[in-house]
Amino acid sequence: MNEEIKKIKISDITANPYQPRLNFNEEKLEELAKSIRENGILQPIIVRKSGVFGYQILAGERRFRASIIAGLDEIPAIVREISDQKMMTLSILENLQRDDMTAIEEAKAYKNLVDKTDMTHQEIAQTLGKSRPYVSNMIRILNLPMSILRLLDENLISPGHARVLLSLDNKNDQEKIAKQIITDKISVRQLENIVSSIKEKNNQEKKSKNKNIFSKEIEEILSRKFGINVSIKNSGNSKGKIEIPFSNLEELNRIIDDLL
Repeated sequence: MNEEIKKIKISDITANPYQPRLNFNEEKLEELAKSIRENGILQPIIVRKSGVFGYQILAGERRFRASIIAGLDEIPAIVREISDQKMMTLSILENLQRDDMTAIEEAKAYKNLVDKTDMTHQEIAQTLGKSRPYVSNMIRILNLPMSILRLLDENLISPGHARVLLSLDNKNDQEKIAKQIITDKISVRQLENIVSSIKEKNNQEKKSKNKNIFSKEIEEILSRKFGINVSIKNSGNSKGKIEIPFSNLEELNRIIDDLL
C-alpha cells in the first residue's frame, strides 16, 4: 500500500517505550550518521501519534538516533495508527532481524509482551515465527542469578549454556558451573552431560536422606515396641538388616514372643 511520507520535527519525536534494545553501538551510529549526512535518510522511520503534537517511534530508532547525531532538524516518517500490543510486537520484530540484539534484550522483550499485553507464550511464538519452548526458555533465562546474566550479556556464555543451567535447582550450582564453562571452555553438549551427572548425584543424595529419615522413624517405633534400642542398617539397593540386641535368653524369649 502507498503510505504518505511526511517530514516531522525531531524534537516532536520520542523513543519507543517498548524498545527491547537496551544498548546501541555508538560506533555504528556514527557510521550511520555519516551516511545520512552524505546521502540523506533512504528509508523513512515509522511513528504513531502520541498526545496532541508528539509522536512515538514504531520502527527505525537507529535512524532516529543517527539523525540527531547528524544534526538534522526533521526526519521523513510514516504515521500509523497502532495499538500498544502491535507497537511492541513491531518493535521486537524489527530488532529480532538484527544480529546485534543480545539474548538478555530478547528475553526481556518476550517478557514485556507477556506482562504488558497478556499474550501467551504460544501466541508470541506464532507471531514471531518461533517455537513455544524457545520463547518460554528465553523468558526463564531471566530467573538465573545476576552474575550469570552478566556473563551472558558479555557473550562469555551462550544462550544455550544458560538454558541448560536453568535445569539446575541450586543457584550456587548454577554459578559454580557458569564459571567452569568459561575457565574450561565447556561446550553446550558437554555442559548437558555435566548437569545430568550433578542432577543424578543430587537425586541419589535426596533418596538416601529420605531413606535415613524413614529408617530413623522405624527404629523409634521398634525400639518402643521391644523396649530396647533397635537399629536399621541400610546396605543400598533397598537392602539392609534390622538389629535387635538382647543381653540374655530371657530377653530373647520376650522379643520372640513380641514378634509372634
